[in-house]
Amino acid sequence: MLPHGDGDGWTHCAQGHKHWGRYGAAGLLLWHGDRILLQHRALWSHHGGTWGLLGGARQRAETAEQAAQREAAEEAGLASDAYAVTGCYVDDHGGWSYTTVVGRAVRELVLTGLTGETLEVRWVRADRLAELTLHPGFAATWDAVRDIA
Repeated sequence: MLPHGDGDGWTHCAQGHKHWGRYGAAGLLLWHGDRILLQHRALWSHHGGTWGLLGGARQRAETAEQAAQREAAEEAGLASDAYAVTGCYVDDHGGWSYTTVVGRAVRELVLTGLTGETLEVRWVRADRLAELTLHPGFAATWDAVRDIA
């Protein structure tokens, strides 16, 4: 089991939503050609059973990029030199935000879920996302983040 960080915990935003990550959260939207890397979330997790980005709570001393990088390494074994960051998108809820860190894989990657938070990690063609049950936060920002290159 992984040690808990100082950002792990529930909080509420100005919009009245309950969120994981006392200092916000971040995730990695990783592209390879026309496909994106998605995580099938464990059933016990918040919005369990949905598909979303590798990511999680930010720690106090982390940037969003560092948090996304750490979470992708923890959850799927993704090495930081396997991709290049190309942009970010911040979904600010007032007092809490989720930053989508966008990157491009520098080579074909085969990854697997490494923690109990993950049922599966899979490359999915972007035009096939509608076939999956997406994490509501990811679904809500997809139109804004898909064109960040």
